[in-house]
Amino acid sequence: MFSKISTPESTVNSSDQAARLAESIEKAEGIVVGAGAGLSASAGLTYSGERFEKYFSDFRRRYGIRDMYSGGFYPFETQEEYWAWWSRHIFVNRYIKAPGTAYDDLLHLVKGKDYFVLTTNVDHQFQLAGFDRDRLFYTQGDYGLWQCNRPCHQKTYDNEETVRQMIERQKDMRIPSELIPHCPKCGSPMTMNLRSDNTFAEDEGWHAAASRYEDFIHKHYGHRVLYLELGVGMNTPGIIKYPFWQMTAQSPKAIYACVNQGEAYAPNEIRGRAVCIDEDIGAVLEQISRQQSDSP
Repeated sequence: MFSKISTPESTVNSSDQAARLAESIEKAEGIVVGAGAGLSASAGLTYSGERFEKYFSDFRRRYGIRDMYSGGFYPFETQEEYWAWWSRHIFVNRYIKAPGTAYDDLLHLVKGKDYFVLTTNVDHQFQLAGFDRDRLFYTQGDYGLWQCNRPCHQKTYDNEETVRQMIERQKDMRIPSELIPHCPKCGSPMTMNLRSDNTFAEDEGWHAAASRYEDFIHKHYGHRVLYLELGVGMNTPGIIKYPFWQMTAQSPKAIYACVNQGEAYAPNEIRGRAVCIDEDIGAVLEQISRQQSDSP
């Protein structure tokens, strides 16, 4: 296990660290991007404030809901109300591209490199930005998929067409009853394909992506790999953060980089090969991307 976690002293000079990160990207033989909620927030997919008011002011007035996150747990009395909320939540966070450029700048930096993305985000902004879908592993699910709530089988269902109908036809924060989704096999209500307990359905696509990720890790083991962590907090550190630390510690050629405002640190064991930037992710990616574009 790792000893005391520390923040490298060099994080004070973020411009130097940004230069180190740019160099690490350039020299890397493989890049593993680990992305958390902080990346999407930096790209403008915020769940409260002005954006929440823009899309959910009617739900705030009627139900007292104050942000999109807490709204997902609200005990709506009817399925018509429940799916009016969730269809809108899905639409604005899954089918609308983030207003910021963080994902576009990241793609610019890794394009042409051998990369793979592991993310706990469920908004598919990587795909909307143009990342190769075969290089993406959404380990915690996808807003764009539904599953049986039991689940009676390990299969998921694309929801875009139905969600768009729900958006178009909802009135007074209710959808038409005929649009309420049910499992095609057992008739139980459908639910979101989001990992929250042991009912999460891991379908064929999930297992295929997991296999591609494992193959990528094994292919590059011992090589000059950059483990680039973006916006990962401590809610689920066992998925991205701790494995990135461990893989960096086990490979002398590897570099660990963390860009996360307020949470940029690394354990002492890999401090000499850590690039930690305590700044806004989008601003850092934009800076490096612009410098790369300006280079002869």
